[in-house]
Amino acid sequence: MLLLAFIASAQAWAGGLPPPVAEALFRADIPQEAVSVHVQPLDGNAPLLSVNAAQPMNPASTMKLVTSYAALESLGPGYTWKTGFWARGEIRDGRLEGDLIVRGGGDPYLTLERIWLMQRALREKGVREIRGDLVLDLTLYDLPPMDPGAFDGEPLAAYNAVPAPLLANFNVQRVLLLPEGEKVGIRPELPLAGVKFISQLQLTDAPCNGWRDGILASIPDPAMKEVVVFEGGYPRACGEKRLPLNLLEPAQNFAQVFRALWEESGGKWEGRIALGIAPPETAPLLEFESPPLADVIRPLNKHSSNIMTRMLFLTLGQEAFGAPATLGKSAVALREVLLARGLDFPELVVENGAGLSRDERISAESMGRLLLAAYRSPHFSELESALPIAATDGTLKKRFEDGAITGRAHLKTGSLRDVRALAGYLVDRNGRRLALAMFVNHANAAQSEAAQAALLNWVYEGEAVGASSCNCPSLTGMREPG
Repeated sequence: MLLLAFIASAQAWAGGLPPPVAEALFRADIPQEAVSVHVQPLDGNAPLLSVNAAQPMNPASTMKLVTSYAALESLGPGYTWKTGFWARGEIRDGRLEGDLIVRGGGDPYLTLERIWLMQRALREKGVREIRGDLVLDLTLYDLPPMDPGAFDGEPLAAYNAVPAPLLANFNVQRVLLLPEGEKVGIRPELPLAGVKFISQLQLTDAPCNGWRDGILASIPDPAMKEVVVFEGGYPRACGEKRLPLNLLEPAQNFAQVFRALWEESGGKWEGRIALGIAPPETAPLLEFESPPLADVIRPLNKHSSNIMTRMLFLTLGQEAFGAPATLGKSAVALREVLLARGLDFPELVVENGAGLSRDERISAESMGRLLLAAYRSPHFSELESALPIAATDGTLKKRFEDGAITGRAHLKTGSLRDVRALAGYLVDRNGRRLALAMFVNHANAAQSEAAQAALLNWVYEGEAVGASSCNCPSLTGMREPG
């Protein structure tokens, strides 16, 4: 009976999704109306496969493609961010007799290594000791209060870090977990003044795979934000592991990182952290420049960084309409960039440009049009090279390893609860280049990876020729779970 139901289902898909894709979706219990697919050759003017392609869908992290494309088109691949420093006081014999003012420029790539280089540049300016305060100018952004736990109730998750003009190391602090006898020790990678870690973790004999799922890190008392408690089980077989956490407010995190690296290099800072405004009439002592945008969008897309994308999104609005950057300015700026290139997407809904949203929407057809426009752009090489390569690197390093598309597809992935998405470029076995997008919005979306692989292999084999565009009825025999 199951076989007959599948045959009936496959017949219902005739002229729509390819049979291998239909079969994989059937086995995952995902109905056709929850799936949107668009495939088009880059040298063609019409899609080879288009199923429910005009339906607005949640794209998850494939929305980063839209933000990255708009940034390359409007800012240019050579765009850089600048972090400014002012000395409020005289510099004598390596000592700044006053405050050091730091103005955030929205640099999304202030890693530990680059902060070390930034401090080295300060020492070259003669500053080795700061006798006053570290004054942070955060006026570049005008954002409403943001709760990092609002999205999914996981405020300490690294992917939930919120944007800030001064963001050190993606606002992530890494803590080391290591067995110590029958206990699990917790040690911060950098010294964190005033932060206390309490380990209630139990060692287990479970395999190390999925070790993060067994750990709960929380701040149980909102009045004691400096106390972090770790609960759950930690497999003995894991040995030492590093866990990234979004622990502190961005300003506090920047100050902690700055102090730790400054003192590690032999510098001294005697003051506190304060908020203020850089003197607009005075040239800075130092402007520390980021890598160019073409280099920044590589880690952004390869590793699907939400915080980097959210800050890039804010830069769009700031550059288009002036500081301070706001979410509203950025949404308008992004849409204007698309419209100027003939990309009118009336269904487009943008909240933060990163896909970390329950509200963002775009259709597979619009994503396909954007991919085609990007291919015809002078900046295509920068965009394509920023995307993960199938079974090679980034978020695709361990995906599609058994298929023929290894190394032949540059694809952005997307994953939320009830959402799986894929968009990018593929070279088929005949050397033809195609753009494709596939969105699944359904309670069983997590089970759709086999269908994604089936679509990619089908396109690679060159079997898309002759496929038609349709809005097919639901699969016979399929049902919504539960």
